[in-house]
Amino acid sequence: MTIDSHQHFWKYEPVKHAWINEEMAVIRRDFLPEDLKKVYQENDIDGCVAVQADQTLAETDFLLDLANQNDFIKGVVGWVDLRSDDVDGVLEKYSSEKKLKGWRHIVQGEADHNFLMRPDFLRGISLLEKYSYVYDILVFPHQLAAALEFVKQFPNQKFVIDHIAKPYIKDGFFEGWAVLMKEIAQHENVHCKLSGMITEADYKTWTPQQISPYMDWVLNAFGADRIMYGSDWPVCLVAGNYGQVKQLVADFIAPLSDDEKKTITGGNAIKFYNL
Repeated sequence: MTIDSHQHFWKYEPVKHAWINEEMAVIRRDFLPEDLKKVYQENDIDGCVAVQADQTLAETDFLLDLANQNDFIKGVVGWVDLRSDDVDGVLEKYSSEKKLKGWRHIVQGEADHNFLMRPDFLRGISLLEKYSYVYDILVFPHQLAAALEFVKQFPNQKFVIDHIAKPYIKDGFFEGWAVLMKEIAQHENVHCKLSGMITEADYKTWTPQQISPYMDWVLNAFGADRIMYGSDWPVCLVAGNYGQVKQLVADFIAPLSDDEKKTITGGNAIKFYNL
């Protein structure tokens, strides 16, 4: 099966989705399963993992409703306030939801570079293993040092880094990102998504040649058994179409063995998220 390990749905609201700036105006509209289904039929995608874009429990419920109505949505990564005193009770409440696979916090939006290491957040993360939940790490490169210390705290917790940690491809920033990604990859409980890359390059002028050094580094650091394809649809539409995103990864992994290709385009996501 070909699985898209990272995409979003929303009913567009200007205040809630204020992060969608003028440059990204093309995605200022609703994106729902009926839209994505057509895209997947055109691109031979069998299923996906829907990831939160809003930090509310209502968002988690919204995604679960969509997943329960649409078989191709194989899993959901929701949001819960991992810092709250009653987080254990909330996690337990959701534990009966078969399609809820894990959680994410929009750490990239936190002003505190060391947000991941705050004691209340660490306490929340420490409860995830009990419920077999995974955690998606969404950070910018300047937060990778904290992410490294963070993953060291939880050797048995399954983590995945979203969007190869958003290196500043447009500015050619590589070394600082690369050093820390290699360090994080030493921890075998950490996986990485080949996703969200064209939007870190120049929206209008990006080329596969600009992005391939970053993909190459991630493949060498994590290995074929710990990276997974993701589209970041519909955010990717600000810099290209779905076919281009899929082709970027397909061309990159073309020299690999058939088994490695299958694991990257589906097998790893199925295993990681227990789809």
